[in-house]
Amino acid sequence: MTGHTRNTLRMRASPRCGAMTRNGTACRSPAAHGKARCRMHGGAPGCGAPPGNRNARKHGRFAGEAISERRQIGSLLGDAHKLLKELA
Repeated sequence: MTGHTRNTLRMRASPRCGAMTRNGTACRSPAAHGKARCRMHGGAPGCGAPPGNRNARKHGRFAGEAISERRQIGSLLGDAHKLLKELA
């Protein structure tokens, strides 16, 4: 764009986004003010997880009771498998 009258020097000198694109190259967009990423890669206001990880899904899969129950079931299945091998 020759003859461009707008001063783009500050824009070109601004820090760039540090994210990698899908094709493996660095993002060429300018970083959002006070952040290391552009608006598309996490620099937009209000982006990111809420404090304290409030959005984590609570399902109980890794609760102590669930883990011990799965271990007991695995032990019972192992015993049943051994018994079937002995009978065969």
